[in-house]
Amino acid sequence: MSDYSHILVTVDLTEECRTVAERAASLAKMYNAKLSCIHVIEPLSLAYGGDIPMDLSTIQEQIQDTAQSHLSEFSQSMGIASENQHLVFGRPEVEIHTLAEQMEVDLIVVGSHGRHGLALLLGSTANGVLHGAICDVLAVRVGNK
Repeated sequence: MSDYSHILVTVDLTEECRTVAERAASLAKMYNAKLSCIHVIEPLSLAYGGDIPMDLSTIQEQIQDTAQSHLSEFSQSMGIASENQHLVFGRPEVEIHTLAEQMEVDLIVVGSHGRHGLALLLGSTANGVLHGAICDVLAVRVGNK
């Protein structure tokens, strides 16, 4: 097993992400590695398609402000320094890969619900991160076990 020097944990700011972050923090401590986190907000136009007949900028700003507050609070509780907290907009897999490359991360830790069947075929964020990552990816099972 490689020694890791920089670990990136992906968080969706739900209760389940604490399990994922705790695993990442444990690994960071074991390897004396830097720990960073990322939360990706999908723009409403991407999430709901581009044909929304209203201006969503105010709603998007409120989502960003709330997410920034929750990310800061969550990260502080996990001991992640403010300069290692990243809130970005876009498609989660793309933004996670981009940040991991920019920061020369050698391990990405994601949560996975371990879906089967049709949900597995349709993909998930964890699956998207795994396929295309330039470094190791650890999927931590969350939810129904």
